[in-house]
Amino acid sequence: MKLDVISLDNQTVGSIDLAEDVFGLPVRTDILFRMVNWQLAKRQAGTHKTKIISEISGTTKKPYKQKGTGRARQGSLRSPQFRGGATVFGPVVRSHAHDLPKKVRKLALKTALSAKAADGKLVILDAARLDAPKTKELAGRFATLGWNSVLVIDGTEVNINFARASQNLPHVDVLPQQGANVYDILRRDTLVLTKDAVEALEARLK
Repeated sequence: MKLDVISLDNQTVGSIDLAEDVFGLPVRTDILFRMVNWQLAKRQAGTHKTKIISEISGTTKKPYKQKGTGRARQGSLRSPQFRGGATVFGPVVRSHAHDLPKKVRKLALKTALSAKAADGKLVILDAARLDAPKTKELAGRFATLGWNSVLVIDGTEVNINFARASQNLPHVDVLPQQGANVYDILRRDTLVLTKDAVEALEARLK
């Protein structure tokens, strides 16, 4: 697969051959769903909590005698049927994370890259660098390029001026190649890879 390489000035500066086994796979929505579900489950805090009966403040004394009152038998005012009582089978502090095989995670990332390439939403950038961290300058260049919702993935290190200039732009994310993930790729309309990112991702995923 061959794509043009552009600059931030929207000029074509060359071309690049993309590996078919990374950027040319068929789109598997089931794999993408499993991966996004795995990512979002991992980031859940899991700090929800309700009190069980042993944590409710109150007496353990029997409210009234077992028989002869005409009322239903009760053993504790901390029981769930009373106001202020315990919650039965309520949520507890736990991790929502679950396992997903490495092969599936690797395939999901390749599938996400292939999906963007198939939709024509993959752009190869010569370099993501700025001389000064000017948000207005970067916003103007993005407007010229027609990028409204974009994820920019650079090489091992992100240019500090480019990263700072993009921080105040809505719907713009900048990541190093080791941070490339399925959820961020899919949530933005356009995926922009630098030449360094392409080399690193192909070496990582082949």
